[in-house]
Amino acid sequence: MTTTNDDAGRTAAGTIAPIAAAVRAGRVSAEAVLDDALARIAAVDGRLHAFCTLDEAGAREAARTVDAAVRRGEPVGALAGVPVAIKDLVCTRGLRTTFGSRLYARHVPDEDDVVVERLRAAGAVIVGKTNTSEFGYGAFGHNALFPTTRNPWHLERTSGGSSAGSAAAVAANLVPLAIGSDGGGSVRVPAALCGIYGIKPSWGRVPVYPGCRDERHPGISSWESLEHIGPMTRTVADAALALSVLVGPTSRDRASLPAEVTDWAVRPPAALRGVRLAYSADLGHATVDSELRAATAAAATRLADALGATLVHAHPGIGDIGAAFETIVALDTDRVGIERMAREQGIVLEGWLGRLVERAWSADEFTAATMERKRVVNRTWRFMEDHDFLLTPTTGSAAFDLGREGPATIDGRAVGGTAWLAFSALGNFTGLPAASVAVGRTSEGLPIGLQIMGRHLDDVGVLALSAALEALYPPELPPCAVERSWPE
Repeated sequence: MTTTNDDAGRTAAGTIAPIAAAVRAGRVSAEAVLDDALARIAAVDGRLHAFCTLDEAGAREAARTVDAAVRRGEPVGALAGVPVAIKDLVCTRGLRTTFGSRLYARHVPDEDDVVVERLRAAGAVIVGKTNTSEFGYGAFGHNALFPTTRNPWHLERTSGGSSAGSAAAVAANLVPLAIGSDGGGSVRVPAALCGIYGIKPSWGRVPVYPGCRDERHPGISSWESLEHIGPMTRTVADAALALSVLVGPTSRDRASLPAEVTDWAVRPPAALRGVRLAYSADLGHATVDSELRAATAAAATRLADALGATLVHAHPGIGDIGAAFETIVALDTDRVGIERMAREQGIVLEGWLGRLVERAWSADEFTAATMERKRVVNRTWRFMEDHDFLLTPTTGSAAFDLGREGPATIDGRAVGGTAWLAFSALGNFTGLPAASVAVGRTSEGLPIGLQIMGRHLDDVGVLALSAALEALYPPELPPCAVERSWPE
C-alpha cells in the first residue's frame, strides 16, 4: 500500500529529526525506538534479505547508553536513538564485515570506518549490516555468502546495488537511515530501483577510511579515485541531517574536504528560482526504457515549471565511458592480492569481479583510461559552466529479475549486462555531487528515479533541487512495508 499525500507530506519533512528530538527530550526512549525497528525487521526481512548481519545486542547496548545520557542531562547528538543500517563494505568495530565475499566470511574489524565513528558519536544506534554484491563489484544484491536481497516493490525483482540491502531496508521502512557507498552508482542505482532518496556527495565530502583499503586487509582495495559514501533515506531532509554529521576532513583520508558548509538545512524553493537545468534522456548514446524516458522528461519539465527555471535538452557529449570506467576500477583494484587469496582458500571468483581479476590488463590500457577520464572531466566542467544542474534518468531500466547483472533487453532491444547503468559513472569520474529522486512508477508499479547532478562541490544545491522535486513526487511505501510508527 502507498502513503496518502498527507502522509507523504509529513514524511518529506523528515523522520530522523523527530526521532532524535523525542529521544533527547525523554518523550520516548532510544530502546523503544530500537524495539520498533527490530519488530519491523522481524516482520519483513525474512522475505526481503536486506540485512546480512544483525547486531541486536550491540544495538541495545548503544540505545541504553543514549537513554542513560538523557537521564543524566548530557548532550546526546543530532542522531540520538536513530536506528541506522550500515552497508557490509563499511567497517564496523567488533561487528562482522564480510564485504559480501567468502574470502572475508568471518572478518571482524578492530576499528570503525570514519562514518560509523561519526554516527556513533552523534548518538545513532547501529542495527546491523546490509547486503552487497561481492566487494561492491556489480549493481545488484546477490553474492555467494548470503541470500539475495529482493526489491520491496516486487520480491522477484532486484533491488539494484551494490548498496542493495541499504536501499531495501530504507524502502521497506525497516530503518530511517542507511549508509551506502558509491563507486559507480551504488547509492543512486538501488535508490532509484527501490523508490527512495540516495545522494552521492562530492568526492571527499564524506571521508572513506578504512573501507577496504587498509594494509591490514590484504588483497582488497576500494576504488580509491571513484569511491563516495552517502546516506540513503526516504526523504531529502533526512539525508541532509545525516550529511551534517558525516562530512568534514580527517587525516585518515587524504582526499577529504574541509567543512566549508556549516548549514546543511535544505534551502527553500525560492533559492532556486531561475536556475538553469539541462535534461538528457540518454546522454546521446544510452538505451533507455520508454516509460523511464517519458517519466523523467515529464518530471524535469514539471520541476522547471514549478521553479520558473530554464530547461534545455542538452548533455556534455562525453560518449559511452563504460570501458574506461571498468579500466579505472581495475586500476584501483588489488587484482593480484584478490586472486592470491582466492587461490589460497580454494574459492572460485565469479561475475564481474572474476572477469576483472582474470583479465590481463596492460599499462597502456590504464594510461588510456586515465587520459579518457581527464577528457570527460574537462568536457563536463565546461558544460556545467552553462548549466546549474544536469538531469537524467538514474538508470536505463526499472528493476529486473533476480540473479542477473542487468536486463537482457530494454524496450525490446538486446543489451549488455551493464548497458542499463549508462548514467551513474559520470558522477564518479568527475566527483560531482549527484542524487536520485523517485519520480513515479512504471505500469508494473516499479519505481523510477531521476538523477540530479550538480556543479563542483554544490552538494547543498543538489539537496535543494532534490527537495523541490520531492515536493512534486511525495515518497511512497511499498506493499511489504510495515506502517510507520516513528515518533512525530
